Amino acid sequence: MAKHWKANGGTVPISFAAANEITAFLIRKWNRELDYRLIKELWSFRENRIAVRFAYEWHDDSGNWFRSFGNENWEFDERGLMRRRIASINDLPIRESDRLYHWPIGRRSDGHPSLSDLGL
Repeated sequence: MAKHWKANGGTVPISFAAANEITAFLIRKWNRELDYRLIKELWSFRENRIAVRFAYEWHDDSGNWFRSFGNENWEFDERGLMRRRIASINDLPIRESDRLYHWPIGRRSDGHPSLSDLGL
């Protein structure tokens, strides 16, 4: 079964035939987006579909910081595996001093403000 992904900045969905191709895509993305910190909030769910909104902060290898934000929709098959992912992602350049996510790399700290708390 094909996986359907829309790449950041792309206008045409990218179909991957196997999970290892999705893994390779994500490794390339994560090698570019350094010191990545993410917050997601559940927006809606029904049956086999979930919608979330998110924002994450990261920098490139030149030290330029970004806040990427958007919406993501997931559809799961009867085995609970992701069948389809649709995401709309916008990258906003920010100054390092405008960063809002300051927890150590890894899991977000329990008490860290949510997207709604931060006004994002």
